[in-house]
Amino acid sequence: MNSEQSAVSSSSDKQNNRAGALDEKNRNTFYRKSWPWPSGLRWLWSRDQYAFHSQNPWGEDGHGLSCLLLVHCPWVLALFQFQHSSGSCRLCHRRSHGLRHSSRFRHSGDHETVVAVWAGDGGTFDIGLQALSGAAERNEDFIYICNDNEGYMNTGTQRSSATPLFAWTTTTPVMKPKENPKKDIMAIMADHYIPYAATATLAYPEDFLRKMEKAKKIRGTRFIHLFSPCPPGWRIPSENTVKISRLAVRSRVFPLYEIENGNSYTLQKESHRVPVKDYLKLQGRFSHLTDAEVKVVQENVERAWERLLKKAEV
Repeated sequence: MNSEQSAVSSSSDKQNNRAGALDEKNRNTFYRKSWPWPSGLRWLWSRDQYAFHSQNPWGEDGHGLSCLLLVHCPWVLALFQFQHSSGSCRLCHRRSHGLRHSSRFRHSGDHETVVAVWAGDGGTFDIGLQALSGAAERNEDFIYICNDNEGYMNTGTQRSSATPLFAWTTTTPVMKPKENPKKDIMAIMADHYIPYAATATLAYPEDFLRKMEKAKKIRGTRFIHLFSPCPPGWRIPSENTVKISRLAVRSRVFPLYEIENGNSYTLQKESHRVPVKDYLKLQGRFSHLTDAEVKVVQENVERAWERLLKKAEV
């Protein structure tokens, strides 16, 4: 090894050692200061023990990245401080079943640990729907959180069945945008008559935490549909994420409500009503829409809201 190579190697070793020291020293500080939203979730989840499983879009060996992992040079760290297993989109429901029925739970008499799944809309609406339906039909005892950013964002912004009508994606380009409305996953889950299902969004964190607290106290399958804007996939600035989430609720594109036992609906009516156009115009994925198409979206939203109202009145 010549002197130049030796110098490069020495510099690299020093950088790695320094990164490791900083990682150990500032790990908790990094989470608290740089990721305030996950820290807020940790406030909820730290009060009880959780066994958590999330989808892994990069393989089935449990060593790839998932929505709960963070690349923090040069190591991959779990954002949350609890037991975490990572698996592919179509396996997360089955692995959660395995966790719940493992010897640890069966033989220890542990009825307090909550098994939870964190999966995206692709792994929920599409790839994993069969497994999710089977788990819900058996009323498996876990909380399932669908992190819905309305597309396959990990693999390059392809359309999923959660992608809304007329939206741009790389597989539904502007010249041929999506022609089908978004799948009503909440109605599907309600038809399984599970004990609890609810919608939530990061714009209303107190509401999200309240629903998680409620879900923790229930046994059986609990489903949380979490609306999560994706800045690059939706062509929006990151700083507009909360604003767009709030507009989704106020325009009734994504109303907040709860369903208990498949037939008891509780709607949270938003006092600050806005037209759907206010929600659509901030997103580049809808910039190609004509006035006629915006009108179609508005009409679809109104019909969906009327259906919800009728269900809540029964």
